[in-house]
Amino acid sequence: MYVLMSPCIRNPALRPPGITRDQDREWFSRAIERCARFGIGIVSLPCPETLYLGDDREPGMFLDRLNTLDFSRLLAALSDDVGEIIFERGPPLCIVGVNSSPACGVDTTWYGPEGLPDAKRAGRGAFLARFPDVPAMDVADFARYRVYLAAPLFSVAEREYNRNLASLLRDHLFAVYLPQETGDDSHQRDHAAHQDIFDRHLAALAESDLVVAVIDGADADSGTAWEMGYAYARGIPVISVRTDFRMAGHHEHTNLMLERSSTVVKSMEDLLARIRSPCTLPSGT
Repeated sequence: MYVLMSPCIRNPALRPPGITRDQDREWFSRAIERCARFGIGIVSLPCPETLYLGDDREPGMFLDRLNTLDFSRLLAALSDDVGEIIFERGPPLCIVGVNSSPACGVDTTWYGPEGLPDAKRAGRGAFLARFPDVPAMDVADFARYRVYLAAPLFSVAEREYNRNLASLLRDHLFAVYLPQETGDDSHQRDHAAHQDIFDRHLAALAESDLVVAVIDGADADSGTAWEMGYAYARGIPVISVRTDFRMAGHHEHTNLMLERSSTVVKSMEDLLARIRSPCTLPSGT
C-alpha cells in the first residue's frame, strides 16, 4: 500500500518563498506521520513547477506562467513517468495533493490573477488532472486521522458496538482513542482514579482531529454529550452516528443542541464518506 504525494509535503522548500504557513507545515507533518503509523509507502511526485520555473520562483497562477505548450509537454512527460510507477507498483491508495497549487491542487486551484471571476477554480490542478482515475485528497484532509470515539460504554452490547466501530475506523487508517480502553471500569474506583481517567480523556479530546459520537437511543449518553460539547467549543469537527430511526421532533433526529453542533450520519457508509476515508474515495476525487 502506498500513496503518491505532492513533493512539497516532504520538502516545503520546493514551494515559492513566503506561502507556507505554520498550519501547512503541521498538515504536512501529520500526513507523513499517518503514513508511518499505518505502514503506507510514500512515492513523491515530481514538481512540475520547480522543473519548469526553478526553485527561486515567485508565487503565481496557472495563467501567469504555466499556460504554455512547453509546460503542457512537461506535464505529459511527467505523467508518463508516474504511469510507469503505477504500472510497476499497482494502483496507489490515493494521491495526496495540496489545495490551491496550480499543478497539485485537489479541490481548488489558483488559475488566474486575483480579482477575476475564475481566479480560484474548483477541481484539480494541471498535473493532478492528468490522473482522473486515481482518487486524490488534499493534505489537510489526509492529515486529520486522530479520532476520539465518544459513546456510551455501560453495557456489554454498548462496549462491543464501540469495539467494532473502532476496529472499522482503524481498518480505514484512523488512529482511534476509545475511552473504554482506558482505566478501571469497576464501581470501586476512587477519586484519584476518577481524576486520572478524566485527565486522560481530556488530553485525548484536545489532541483529536475528529470526534465520532454514537448518539443512538431515546436520549444521548450524558458523557458523550459533554464530550461533543467540549469538542465543538474547541472547533473540533463532530460526526454523530445515529442509526436509531426515532425522531426527537418533527425536524430533529435527536436533541437539537447535539444535532446542530455536529454532522449526523445514519450508517457506517455515510460515516466513512463524511470523515473521508482514503480507502473508499471514488475515482476523480
